[in-house]
Amino acid sequence: MVAAPERPLLQVNNIEVVYNGVVLVLRGVSLQVPQGGIVALLGANGAGKSTTLKAISGLLRPERGEVTKGSIEFMGERIDEKDAADIVRLGIVQVMEGRRVFEHLTTEENLIAGAHIRRDGQIRRDLEMVYHYFPQLKARRNVKAGYLSGGEQQMLAIGRALMSRPKLMLLDEPSLGLAPQLVAEIFDIVVRLNQEEKVTMLLVEQNAMMALQIAGYGYVMEDGRIVLDGDPEKLLNNEDIKEFYLGLSAVGQRKSYREVKHYKRRKRWLS
Repeated sequence: MVAAPERPLLQVNNIEVVYNGVVLVLRGVSLQVPQGGIVALLGANGAGKSTTLKAISGLLRPERGEVTKGSIEFMGERIDEKDAADIVRLGIVQVMEGRRVFEHLTTEENLIAGAHIRRDGQIRRDLEMVYHYFPQLKARRNVKAGYLSGGEQQMLAIGRALMSRPKLMLLDEPSLGLAPQLVAEIFDIVVRLNQEEKVTMLLVEQNAMMALQIAGYGYVMEDGRIVLDGDPEKLLNNEDIKEFYLGLSAVGQRKSYREVKHYKRRKRWLS
């Protein structure tokens, strides 16, 4: 007998998202995130990556967006009609683009705020767990978050999300605005959290090279659609990915992002 395939932790089924009742942003997006995996969602600005995460986490409604077609399932339960607070309680937490820390609160107060849904009495233990992964935060625990560096704020945003004890973490552009050394440090910690704390990750990134180095599977978005997916090796060897997301031309010469941005895409993947 052949065993039935394991149900994905998260399954997005052909969803469409409309803002203000008229603006169609996502056009039939489907993806899966397996239990214990890291999945990368790649694409340029405006491709629909952040909207996809907000559809999953329930954060569309405050922005007058809604899932109008399709469905989203988490652990076999449909969640696209649930409120954001209920989705957090199920075990999904989103780390927003731009960090979004509470600047007037201290580092430790920010972390404690991340545990507001919990009633298990283990908050102090998990604070030490966060400080284990981010020792810089322990040294700065009494400093107001507005005075932290960009890298420290990104660590704080991830640490605050960890305090909810998530099953699935949605990371939106964690490398944005950070120096390469800090980006490498953040991604290394993401891998450790996945392996040691068993947190499943859906990672939205424009830094395709870094994302595909740590992911087990990847999707590429363009104009609100998934246009390509596969394992990291397949995507890294794809000529369109090399040219438009890694900045490498067919002859191996590096292009600037500006040149790539204004280049007329061949879009072989849509034919």
